[in-house]
Amino acid sequence: MKKLGIIGCGWLGNHIAERLSNQYEIFATTTTESKTEELQSKGYHTTLVSFPNELNAEMKEWEVAKELDAIIISVPFSGIRGAQIPMNDKRQNLLNFLGDFKGQLFLASSTGVYPETEKEFTEDDKPAHEVESESFILEKFPQTNILRLAGLMGGQRLLKNYTISNLDQLVNHIHYADICSVVEKMLDNKSESKVYNVVAPIHPNKEELINAQKDLPYSGERTKVGRTISPERLIEELDFEFQYPDPRYFHL
Repeated sequence: MKKLGIIGCGWLGNHIAERLSNQYEIFATTTTESKTEELQSKGYHTTLVSFPNELNAEMKEWEVAKELDAIIISVPFSGIRGAQIPMNDKRQNLLNFLGDFKGQLFLASSTGVYPETEKEFTEDDKPAHEVESESFILEKFPQTNILRLAGLMGGQRLLKNYTISNLDQLVNHIHYADICSVVEKMLDNKSESKVYNVVAPIHPNKEELINAQKDLPYSGERTKVGRTISPERLIEELDFEFQYPDPRYFHL
């Protein structure tokens, strides 16, 4: 059985592990003791490690790294909405933990790398080497696949469950099941050095979306203009079909 590492096995990492655990032996990291026990109870090999904002002189290479076929990094390395938080030491801690890993590598990034401008963005609008929270890993591991994830949704994570402002704003969301499918397909394809926007292709506005999730009618005009992120490259290069193309129906 192949071996998959998930650095930062939180909400998303758990979904990926569950999807792939029948194909891969899962090696996960977490920052808390209680989470360690939970992950081990699922049969995952678990390492307790954190990546502080200060350089950790004790940070050693992950013992199992050399045995792993692929590693998915699901730890945030940019501030919320791209806030400028110094993270050089945190990033160096991660690089030290990876050692000289040669296998397939994925970094969970964010569509937050694109500016708040009313247009449709593609990957070419923001090359990874110009994005500080992505380029740091490509310098040492040029094989890294960068997944720019839209707002993470699915399960209990639905827009109707949150207090929301700017109801006429278009959404860029993605269902966790589709992220899992993208990762699975890229693992099978042995993809390297790819940058993809992982976002559902349909962009309703927030009010329309919440009404759909509450099973209420929507009488407003469909907003046409806004900041949207295009998944076209992902669809074309991976021949990818979304299980959940429309965020209005993520709850079904």
